[in-house]
Amino acid sequence: MKLIAIGDNVVDIYKDRNEMFPGGNALNVAVLSKQSGAEKTAFIGIVGNDTEGDHIVETLKAMEIDISKIRRAVGESGKAYVDLNDDGDRVFISSNKGGIQSRLKLKLTEDDYRYIGGFDILHTSIYSSLDDELPTLKKMIPLSYDFSNHFTDEILEKVCPHLTFAILSGSHLSPEEIDELFLRIHSLGTPYVLVTRGGEGVSASIKSEVFTQGIVEANVVDTLGAGDSFIAAFLTNYLQQYPVKEALRMAADRAARTCEVHGAFGYGKQLIL
Repeated sequence: MKLIAIGDNVVDIYKDRNEMFPGGNALNVAVLSKQSGAEKTAFIGIVGNDTEGDHIVETLKAMEIDISKIRRAVGESGKAYVDLNDDGDRVFISSNKGGIQSRLKLKLTEDDYRYIGGFDILHTSIYSSLDDELPTLKKMIPLSYDFSNHFTDEILEKVCPHLTFAILSGSHLSPEEIDELFLRIHSLGTPYVLVTRGGEGVSASIKSEVFTQGIVEANVVDTLGAGDSFIAAFLTNYLQQYPVKEALRMAADRAARTCEVHGAFGYGKQLIL
């Protein structure tokens, strides 16, 4: 299985540890899919020409993620400042709103399209400003899209007709609301829907058949990136022909392992003050 992720990337700056870690939904899914057994993964995104951008690029190279199509731009890389809350969970404090990537829209070329067509699935997110490209991309590759918890009826109506996999954060939703969400997204044309629910696990509607998966126990040190890890592992294993229940279980286990390291997948670097 070959996965390409396009869009958002940041460095997560841990105030309590004075360290920065590569992150961002699309970037995380590329890395964590490789760790979950994907034959090849690639990442396309806009990265600044600063120290943080250098760390992102060096990390992706070290992890053997194909970044031949990555863009470096003059400006500040995306930064998210995170800290620990009273329960020991990572929480976002502030950000620079995506840095340079939020001001420069990623423009895909004909060469990019040919390259993308060599993969089995493309993953992106609501933070990646790729929505206008989806009608073209869906003609050449199945699409996976993470809405986080920022979905609205307008966004669902625009994006879902082009997707194969829709992933949403729904810890604030009741079981009845999740069922309604499944029906809504299926009616818009998306056959696979996953709703992550924090400590309640995941609910999935696979071509209208509903499955649930609880969390797997872990020695938690950092919850950041657990959801991205679940997405990456599910896509990788399901597309490698594992049954739905097994792919969900394997994804829950991968998410638990992510909670046992700092950052979404490690590779922290001390900040120079």
